Amino acid sequence: MAARRRKQRIAMISTHGYVAAEPPLGAPDTGGQVVYVLELSRKLAQLGYRVDIWTRRFEKQRQIEVVDEDVRIIRMPCGGPDFIPKEYLYKKLPEWGENALRFIRDRRLDYEFINSHYWDAGLAGQRLSEVLGIPHVHTPHSLGMWKQEQMSQDSDKSDDEFEQQYNFSRRIHHETTLFRECDLVIATSPQQFDLLETGYEVPASRMKMIPPGYDDNRFFPVSGATRRSIREALGYEGLVVASIGRLARNKGFDLLVDAFSVVADRVPEARLRIACGAESSDYGDDEIFTEITDKIRDYGLEDRVILSGSLEDDEMADFYRAADVFALSSRYEPFGMTAVEAMACGAPTVMTIHGGLWRSVYFGQQALYADTTDKEEFGIALLQALKYSRLRARMHREGAHRVRALFTWTGIAQQLISAVEERGAPGFDLGDDFD
Repeated sequence: MAARRRKQRIAMISTHGYVAAEPPLGAPDTGGQVVYVLELSRKLAQLGYRVDIWTRRFEKQRQIEVVDEDVRIIRMPCGGPDFIPKEYLYKKLPEWGENALRFIRDRRLDYEFINSHYWDAGLAGQRLSEVLGIPHVHTPHSLGMWKQEQMSQDSDKSDDEFEQQYNFSRRIHHETTLFRECDLVIATSPQQFDLLETGYEVPASRMKMIPPGYDDNRFFPVSGATRRSIREALGYEGLVVASIGRLARNKGFDLLVDAFSVVADRVPEARLRIACGAESSDYGDDEIFTEITDKIRDYGLEDRVILSGSLEDDEMADFYRAADVFALSSRYEPFGMTAVEAMACGAPTVMTIHGGLWRSVYFGQQALYADTTDKEEFGIALLQALKYSRLRARMHREGAHRVRALFTWTGIAQQLISAVEERGAPGFDLGDDFD
C-alpha cells in the first residue's frame, strides 16, 4: 500500500521550440506537438502520476515552470542562449543530456519511463534511457521519409538548398537508428504505422498505434443561438471557410488560397479566414507570407480572404464554432489536431489526404477529404460542403460524435500507460482497468 501511495514519475522530453505552460503557439517550431505534450502530461497527472516535461532552456527562460499539480517543465541549457531550429538542434543535444543527467542525479529523480517527442528529443531520450536503465517510448509525430517526399514535390529549391534547409538526410539516418534502439515506437496514425514498418523496418511488435487527443472540456458543439452570437461578435458574414495553424510551408495555406479561388467563382458570399500570423515558423522560409498575399492579390480576392495572427487558446473553440467549413490544407500532416478540434466543435471539416486523420473518418458522413495539392479537387470538396446545408448538418453532428469516441486525452493517456505496461516497464501495477 505504501508503494501504491507513492506517485510514480514520468519524463516527457520535447526539446525544440517554446515549451511553456502557456506556449506562444505559432512561434518558430511551436505548434501542435507542444499542445500534445502538455495535454497528455496533464491527463497522466490526473491518472495519478507526476510528470516532468524536459525541454531546452534559452532566451532567459526559467529553469523550472509549474504547469499544473504534478506537472512541471524542466529546462536544460545547450548551445547558447539563442533559439536553434529543430533541424539542427540535434548537434547540441549531447550537452543537453549531460546537464539533464546531472540535474536528475542531484535531485535523485526516479522515472518509470521516458516518452520522447520528435526525433531530436528521441536522441536525447535514448541517451538518458541507456544511462538511467529505464524504458524509452518514442513518439515521432512526423517522419522524415514521408515529409521529405511530400515537401520535395512542389519545392522550387535546388536539391542542395532543400537539403540545407531541412536536413532530411541526417534526420532520416538518426530516425532509423533511434527507432531500432528505443523500447517502443508510438505511431499516431495507420499511415505512419505502415511507413515505420515498411520504410524504417520497425517490427510491428515494437510499435503501438495511439492517435493524438483533444480536450473535450474545451472543444464541443454549442447551440445554434450561441453560434450565431459568436459569429456576430467575430463579424462573420456569408459562408466562412476557416483554417488555423503555424505559418509553415507544409501547412499548405497557399494551397488553400488556390482552392478557395475555385469556390469564390461559384459562391459570391463565401469568405476565407486564416489565422496563421505573418512570420514563418520554418527557418529560412520568410517569403511564404509574401507568396500567400501575392496569390490573394493575383486572384483578386483581397476583400474575401482575411489573414490574421495566431489565436490565444481560449479563442480557438469559438473560431472553430463560427466557421461554416473548416479546412485542413496541409501538404503533409502526421495527424491533424486542428481538424479534430474543429470537428469536436461541430465544424464541418474538409481535410487533407496527405496525413493520418482521413483514414479515421467516413467520407460524406463525418468529414470530407481531398488532395490538397490538386486545386480543383480540394476546391470542389470545399464547394460541396458550402453548397449543401444537409451535408454540413450531417458532418456537424456525426463528426463531433466520431472524435469524441476516438480522441479524448483521457483515453489517449490510458492507452499509453497500457502500452508501457504491456512492454514490461518496472513499477507498473495498474490492475484490470486498462485492459
